[in-house]
Amino acid sequence: MFTFRINDRLELRLYVPDHAPEVFAVADANREHIRPWLPWIDAVKTVDDTRTFIKKGLEQYARDDGFQCGIWEDNVYIGGLGYHWINRNGNFTEIGYWLAKSAEGRGVMTTAVRVLVNHAFVAWKLNKVEIRAARANHRSRSVPKRLGFTEEGVLRQISRIGTTYHDIIVYGMLASEWSSREGGEFSIAPITGSPH
Repeated sequence: MFTFRINDRLELRLYVPDHAPEVFAVADANREHIRPWLPWIDAVKTVDDTRTFIKKGLEQYARDDGFQCGIWEDNVYIGGLGYHWINRNGNFTEIGYWLAKSAEGRGVMTTAVRVLVNHAFVAWKLNKVEIRAARANHRSRSVPKRLGFTEEGVLRQISRIGTTYHDIIVYGMLASEWSSREGGEFSIAPITGSPH
């Protein structure tokens, strides 16, 4: 199982069952913050629910279909991100993420997502990475914008949370675009301990 040190404060860790109490506690404390955009939070009622999520994430990792990991800042859990799946025919993936309210506004998620985008292109040699976010979720949409993703289109009212339907904005980045960007994003070392 891997950990990846991003900098002196931030580390990504593949979720393992021992993380469940800490992950649940932070998600539970941020329930109202998460609920408007991420309907999965209502299905997470106990530590065992989080443990089930982690088990499914480890199964995903074992079948080489992406992975789920958490973000620790100064050894404190603050949020999560991961690949929803890997489409081997189309050679692309989609990344999702969430962050505790107390950790917002410092560029943490942009930094973490950059690592996963780079990993998808360098380690897995994928051709494309997508990120999707609700039109009104401006914080989530700011991450692909900061990373130079292209806004590719709108899926109208495709996401229902409670009784509200949301438009979803689709952002995309191609491997050729990422490798040619100023600043050399490919200089970030691939995550060690991954299946590839």
